[in-house]
Amino acid sequence: MWCASFVRAVSRVGAPLVVGVDGSPGALHAVDWAADEAALRGCPLRLLHASLWARYEAPRLAVGGSPRAQRTALARRLAAAAERRAHARRPEVSVTADVCDEDPVYALVDASDQAAAVVVGGQEHGLSGLLLGSVSLTVAARARSPVIVVRGGAPPTARERWVVLGLGAPGTTLAAVDLAFAEAALRGWGVEVVHAWTRPRGERATVRSGEFDETRIFHEQQAKQWLDEALARPAAGCPEVPVRRVVVESRARPALLQAAARADLLVVGARRRGGAVVLQLGTVNHAMLCYAPCTVAVVPSEGAPADRPPP
Repeated sequence: MWCASFVRAVSRVGAPLVVGVDGSPGALHAVDWAADEAALRGCPLRLLHASLWARYEAPRLAVGGSPRAQRTALARRLAAAAERRAHARRPEVSVTADVCDEDPVYALVDASDQAAAVVVGGQEHGLSGLLLGSVSLTVAARARSPVIVVRGGAPPTARERWVVLGLGAPGTTLAAVDLAFAEAALRGWGVEVVHAWTRPRGERATVRSGEFDETRIFHEQQAKQWLDEALARPAAGCPEVPVRRVVVESRARPALLQAAARADLLVVGARRRGGAVVLQLGTVNHAMLCYAPCTVAVVPSEGAPADRPPP
């Protein structure tokens, strides 16, 4: 009961999951994942095809009629095929499909204002796949809602299944913590919390092999205390969710990639920053989106405004 209340509290009640579709294999995997997720959450599913990319394809595809008509017909076929796929997979989920003649990034970022999450494919091929691949990175950097980049590979075969939550230094958004626990509760999985830390260069230089490392014990105790504080509310809200803590002296990127290899879902938080896409996401989150073998959820800071690109 507590856990159900917690899941409702951290979700945008009634808001749809928005899926970017373009007909690529990666986008179809995203539709499948989102349909299952919508069934678990009890929320609607909105499939969105932004067809601006088709302007570059239309001259080659057109065999009759205007390029714009060809473009519109192709977009509608792709959206309708994705809608049929979602209905077939999860008949109980309310599914709608929309087509808009806009830049895909702008359309998905704009839709994120009213979305429970934006879902995009992470493994694509061909021209449309390359475009959606760039879209997934840019939307993750700019959307107001969580952005979930779905991998198409088979999930781990281990009996226990885990959501891995990457937590940085104190001050990192706790919205990622809430999402990780909510996702684990919906599926009956556990949460593995990974916190990597490094010490200043001066401290590293004073530690010799075989010596009692007092500074390391101090840093680990500080990290564990912070994790206990950060996890207190969601752990109390979902007492049935197993939690394991991993505190490791390491840089965040290798620590999270190692954990992602045994995860079904990796959740990371993002603080909004100015500059290029990599700087907005942070180098660690950018690496997770590019190299993690599992599905990755990027959760923006509370109250972060959607950073829309110019139309």
